[in-house]
Amino acid sequence: MDTFTRPFREVDRALCDGETDGFVKIHVRKGTDEILGATIVARHAGEMISEISVAMAAALAWASCLRHPPLSTQAEAIRQCGDAYNRTRLTPS
Repeated sequence: MDTFTRPFREVDRALCDGETDGFVKIHVRKGTDEILGATIVARHAGEMISEISVAMAAALAWASCLRHPPLSTQAEAIRQCGDAYNRTRLTPS
């Protein structure tokens, strides 16, 4: 299992809102983009977890969820975890 974590102190919108406590943590099956679970600790966690829940319930690949990320919201932390995941898929050239 691979885990990708983004603290809200590294998310621009959270900084602007003064809500830097908490984090997003997403677990994916190693070598795939199957989401196994997630933890969101934040003031607006209930609003953010639905994106992950829908992806898991529909068995969507995490990569497909990242095509239209929310902009200028604290949920950008989810996209930033996705960016970290995508960097693991790059091959040295």
